[in-house]
Amino acid sequence: MDSPNRLFNRQRTVHEILGGGLVADVMLWRRGNLTMGILLVTLAAWVVFEKSGYTLLSLVSSVLLLLIVILFLWAKSAAILNRPAPPLPELLLSEEMVNQAGAFVRCHVNGLLSAFQDIALGKDTRLFFEVAAYLLLISVVGGLTDFLTLGYTSKF
Repeated sequence: MDSPNRLFNRQRTVHEILGGGLVADVMLWRRGNLTMGILLVTLAAWVVFEKSGYTLLSLVSSVLLLLIVILFLWAKSAAILNRPAPPLPELLLSEEMVNQAGAFVRCHVNGLLSAFQDIALGKDTRLFFEVAAYLLLISVVGGLTDFLTLGYTSKF
């Protein structure tokens, strides 16, 4: 081998093959502190979700509750102490954004309802057996593992 930085005697280095940026640096441990931080955050997330019994929904609701309590107390204490209120951006959705999201959801829900109607009326036997097989597969896999582990090991 000509160079120790080459993988399988290729023309490019492993760093270049991985993209040559921050992701490559983290994967190759060139930024040790950042890589260790990512590993520790991942471990902490696993401990919080798996060992403590928290679910994603309960964690998100607890964090949002803590945030809203802090902002509420900050605003009330600012009014009492004649200080400025907490800096919050204007939280509004544009009508265009809502219409686009609604059209997207409507289109997909209509497709699902149409497929469900075809199955329920017996028009599409093949689709019925496909849906039944997938639901059975999801049931079996769901019985063997929990959702968090399934999410970690799935590829989307």
